[in-house]
Amino acid sequence: MTPIASKRPLQLNDQGQLCHFLSLDGLPRELLTEILDTADSFLEVGARAVKKVPLLRGKTVCNVFFENSTRTRTTFELAAQRLSADVITLNVSTSSTSKGETLFDTLRNLEAMAADMFVVRHADSGAAHFIAEHVCPNVAVINGGDGRHGHPTQGMLDMLTIRRHKGDFSQLSVAIVGDILHSRVARSNMLALKTLGCPDIRVIAPKTLLPIGIEQYGARVFTDLAEGLKDVDVVIMLRLQRERMAGGLLPSEGEFYRLYGLTEQRLKLAKADAIVMHPGPINRGVEIESAVADGKQSVILNQVTYGIAIRMAVMSMAMSGQNARRQLKQQAGEHN
Repeated sequence: MTPIASKRPLQLNDQGQLCHFLSLDGLPRELLTEILDTADSFLEVGARAVKKVPLLRGKTVCNVFFENSTRTRTTFELAAQRLSADVITLNVSTSSTSKGETLFDTLRNLEAMAADMFVVRHADSGAAHFIAEHVCPNVAVINGGDGRHGHPTQGMLDMLTIRRHKGDFSQLSVAIVGDILHSRVARSNMLALKTLGCPDIRVIAPKTLLPIGIEQYGARVFTDLAEGLKDVDVVIMLRLQRERMAGGLLPSEGEFYRLYGLTEQRLKLAKADAIVMHPGPINRGVEIESAVADGKQSVILNQVTYGIAIRMAVMSMAMSGQNARRQLKQQAGEHN
């Protein structure tokens, strides 16, 4: 698992405001709380007849997705449109990169077209950091998921879901269940929970799907689902990532469901008012029983709604951080 390193200087401007959103590593609790509070205010926009605010009017947001995604891409598009931005979505498999153009050249060309923000999803860990640091430091870069490293907006929408349904993090027990090894969502969630002061973070998985060095996240490890679920307030189920697995980690999906699938019976081990979450897409009958996914304790569809608000929050905050940095540079240039 990628070691926790401080990414603070790259993501924040000199005033400590967000100017890129790449990772939850090293971000202070106050900033995470500000993101959640900002997203709370945007939830109200989604309930209006006219679902728009003018915060990014005249700005161009480019979604550059090197990896397939339905939910993440569409919620980022919706978020940008609700902020009144112009949105371009680049399907990289059909773009010039498939003709041999490098990532560097593709992005520099988009920057030349006066893009103000890139939302990047890439199969390689650290791709968004590379772009923000070496390719386009003056364009706000938002990480829409990179390799096994992180998925910070998913982490924050999960935190918003927990806060809205359960309140204060300092009293909660949260269990993350399933394919921890390949999950960037698990990593972002553990970082966010730790930063926000959650005292009991549990990961539940077979040994073959547990990464080395998970203790640095302050999580307790369980290989027995019944033991790990006992009296938790929140259960986060993860998708079994077949596409990232090298063979031999699992005997079969049926075996995984028998030992780690969330059924109504097993959910009774958690607190009676526990909530069930899943980042999607759900493999029904592999990680979770349909009766649980569609049941009264499930908040899986709420997560999608909250995802739009979180993405609106980080986009508007990163853009204002970039603007503030630009103004300071201009002022410094005028004084010289």
